[in-house]
Amino acid sequence: MSEFLILLLFYAIAGSAIAFYARKYGVSEHVDYFIAGRNVGGVISALTYAATTYSAFMMVGLVGLAYASGVGAVGFELLYLVGTLFLLSYYSPKIWRLSKEHNVVSPAELLSVKYGKEVAVLASIISLIALIPYTSSQVIGVSLLLEKSGALQYEVAIAVTAILIAFWALIGGLRGVAWTDALQGIIMLSAAVITVIWVYFWGFGVESEFTSQVSRLGELLYVPNKIWTPMKFAALSVPWFFFALTNPQVLQRLFIPKDPRALRRMVILFGTFGLIYTILVTFLGLELRVLTALDRFPAISYRDDVTPTLLTLMPSWLSLLVAFSIIAAAITTANSIILSLSSMISRDVVREGGLRAGQMAVVVLTILVALFAMSKPGYIVELSVLSSTILLSQLPLILGIFHWKGGKFTGIATLIAGFTTSVTLSAFKLSPAGIPASIWTFIIVFAVFFAVSQMEK
Repeated sequence: MSEFLILLLFYAIAGSAIAFYARKYGVSEHVDYFIAGRNVGGVISALTYAATTYSAFMMVGLVGLAYASGVGAVGFELLYLVGTLFLLSYYSPKIWRLSKEHNVVSPAELLSVKYGKEVAVLASIISLIALIPYTSSQVIGVSLLLEKSGALQYEVAIAVTAILIAFWALIGGLRGVAWTDALQGIIMLSAAVITVIWVYFWGFGVESEFTSQVSRLGELLYVPNKIWTPMKFAALSVPWFFFALTNPQVLQRLFIPKDPRALRRMVILFGTFGLIYTILVTFLGLELRVLTALDRFPAISYRDDVTPTLLTLMPSWLSLLVAFSIIAAAITTANSIILSLSSMISRDVVREGGLRAGQMAVVVLTILVALFAMSKPGYIVELSVLSSTILLSQLPLILGIFHWKGGKFTGIATLIAGFTTSVTLSAFKLSPAGIPASIWTFIIVFAVFFAVSQMEK
């Protein structure tokens, strides 16, 4: 049995044990199962927020993006972090109080407080469609690692990953996921630190050769360049900037802190984690690109193969640590998304059958995600941005809860306009007037929101 298979078996056993233990604290009620009884401390809240946000996208997708496109990847990801902290600092206390006052459990229920149940149903359906590609990117990240290591074929790796996602979501609910996230967040950060240091001394030696050789990156040291044009940067950054409010799995994390103090601690600790992790991951990609220029690391054309290739060159202990951090983060992100979507199905769409409807949805959604991942579509970063572009349709509605008037028809019109625009432009690869799909979606949803809200009594 290969070391990767032993690692996967160990992880499956450990994760299942945590899920079964969490089940003892109650998973029969929606509040317990989906948001851990609104009783999570600040440190655990921060680590589960970080592990849910930073997944295969970072150590696979962002490393590859930095390798292929240079320092623009650093600005792209830091802009996300700045946007998230800005939004969380202002809106998280308001959202936390509103969810508690109205017993909001699912992210779509937050919209129903102002816009009605019909809007919640439509938002849930759009979220289901949008998050299948994003969730599949987590499965793809794990499967690429297992395939590259020779442990499992790609299709078999997808099946194994999907089973773990569904099994843990069914058993432990969010409490089990949050407890696992605490350990996973520490492992993710530790693995990134050790990897960056190891690559530095392995590739450049103790003479700190990186500083003298970084000029080999050429135009990748500057923005804009032929890859990071202003429109490319805007296309990726706009949906990512508002990720904290538009993506259900992280929006729902704002419901779980036990009190305002825990919520504040969550935001501060997440910001610290995010800054350190972003710098480490993007620096790793730049390191490897310089080493490619020095013929010390293979030239990689498919950028999502950068990290899997690096793993084959590392000592086995470090390769296992990094693989473990990526596998764990990707699976827990997928767990969180599946749980969030199932909460919307049971609370907003079906509204009957209690948890059973949501648990059945876990299985169906996981199968759909696995089938999507089988086709190995696109790049991980683009898959993630596509999902966030579709979810931009919800942004005016969330902001409108606290700032603007509007009702059911405003909500429905905005969601339909945003979904139609993002899907049509993305599917046909259209950029009218040279403006990317994400920017058009952003403009149209706000235009429709304000136009309809002015007509609605």
